[in-house]
Amino acid sequence: MDGRCTIRVGNFGEFGVISRISGRLSQGADVLLGPGDDAAVVAAQDGRVVVSTDLLVEGRHFRLDWSTAYDIGRKAAAQNLADIAAMGARPTALVVGLGMPADTALSWVDGLTEGLRDECALVGASVAGGDLASADFVVLGVTALGSLDGAAPVTRAGARPGQVVAVAGHLGYSAAGLALLLATDSGSEQAAARGSERSGRPLAEGSPWASSSARVSTALEEVVSAHRRPRPPYACGPEAARLGASAMMDVSDGLLQDLGHIAGASGVRIVLDPRAFAVDEPVALAAKEVGADPMDWVLAGGEDHALVAVFPEGVRLPPHWTVVGRVETGEGVTVTERDIRVGGWDHFRG
Repeated sequence: MDGRCTIRVGNFGEFGVISRISGRLSQGADVLLGPGDDAAVVAAQDGRVVVSTDLLVEGRHFRLDWSTAYDIGRKAAAQNLADIAAMGARPTALVVGLGMPADTALSWVDGLTEGLRDECALVGASVAGGDLASADFVVLGVTALGSLDGAAPVTRAGARPGQVVAVAGHLGYSAAGLALLLATDSGSEQAAARGSERSGRPLAEGSPWASSSARVSTALEEVVSAHRRPRPPYACGPEAARLGASAMMDVSDGLLQDLGHIAGASGVRIVLDPRAFAVDEPVALAAKEVGADPMDWVLAGGEDHALVAVFPEGVRLPPHWTVVGRVETGEGVTVTERDIRVGGWDHFRG
């Protein structure tokens, strides 16, 4: 789009933007009162509300020249909805705070709104409201709400010796995609991307792998797509609760680090067997391209938002759950027959 014809949020005005966003959203049965008032009203069927919140900052959690506005909306919703699922709960609603420069293209806001809406639709949740503010760069504050529907929450503190550790969802994909994007980085175009519809360009555009076979190119695009839009196994959260899971988390900062939180909260030691993990072909091919060990991504890569849960020994798990370790007396997390050289993500240490 020609920048001279682009409508900016500064020209449209705060309330015009809010009206435009609201017009792209529909409300599910759990939202009794949606956007347009001082606050939303969301049903809490059993008197309890599960709440989680996350902050996403441009240049730290996403790059506008790497991801479209739609991608960012999907990712922002996914990481919050996954937190609700990891408690064994059903997501019901999001409220979103958005800060952005006045020269942001209105079409960019449309894409973000549609991404948030479409990710919520996967679990029957709604975007129930939010707030706007002017900022020097894009900042998103997302709060997710959920319902336990009469069940007990699955916390980090319930792991006990003798239980097994299992994972549902992908591991290593987002870290592999990030590594490829960094390897092909040609410099930031953040401001230009925010002010237009041009962002989230294909990995192969100008990359060393543009001439790769179709199989390899498809695999590499798959992991990049997973970084831009995580695919949490939402239904597995409430399912794990029904199967008797005593502890659970979503894998946002890396499996080792997140299991460390469970081990610490439960006062136990968790032992992982690296032979139990399958390294999927897209992750293996990406590792080959950049000269990395794919198991580093599987064990310590974040932002896949897979679910890791602890179950009683002997429980019959569906095939989409893979047993990867056990709980013992002691403390911390160890991996058998492997020298652990990598950790997880820390927002203040990188």
